[in-house]
Amino acid sequence: MNHHRNMHAIGIAAIAGTLINASTVRADDTAPSTTVFSAATLNEIRGLYRGLIDAENRHDIAAVRRFVWSSPNALFVAKTATAAEGNWAGFWGTEVVLAHLDELYNAGPFRIDPDYAKEKVVALSADVAETYVPVNITVAYAGQTPIPKPFLMILEWVRTPNGWRMATDIALPIPPAPKP
Repeated sequence: MNHHRNMHAIGIAAIAGTLINASTVRADDTAPSTTVFSAATLNEIRGLYRGLIDAENRHDIAAVRRFVWSSPNALFVAKTATAAEGNWAGFWGTEVVLAHLDELYNAGPFRIDPDYAKEKVVALSADVAETYVPVNITVAYAGQTPIPKPFLMILEWVRTPNGWRMATDIALPIPPAPKP
C-alpha cells in the first residue's frame, strides 16, 4: 500500500511542478496554448533531448550542465538517498539539480533508454516546450537494484537568450500492474 501512496504522491508532485512552472508563463491560464512550433523547432528540441540523454548515459556532468536552465527554478524530481528524506522529492536550482544528477551517475550503473518512437514534443507557449517520452531507467542509486524499470519522462524546456534549456525533469515511475 505504501508503494501505491508513494506513486500517487509522485504523480501529484509532478503535476504540481508542471503547473507551478506553467503558471509563470502566461497571465491567461484559462485558454489553451495555440502556439504551434515549426518543424525546425520541434526537431531542435528533439535533438536537445537526445543530446541530454546521451550526455547522461556517458555520466558527463559538464555536458549535462549545458542543457540545464541556469535558474533557481530549475527542477528535477527524483528518488532521495534515504526514505527519511521523503523517498522522492523535488530538487530545485541549477546547482542542486546537477549535484543530484552527479550523485546518480557516481552511485553505480545509470542508464536511460528512451522509446523515441513514442516521444511527443508540444508547445506550451512560444518560449516553453514539453517533451514526453516513455523510458527505461537503470540505476543503482539509494540501494536500488540496477535493472531497467519503466518511467514516463516529462521535461519542460524554456527558450533563453542562449537557446533552449531544460527547466524541469520529472521521471515518473510506472508502477507494476495491480495483481487481481
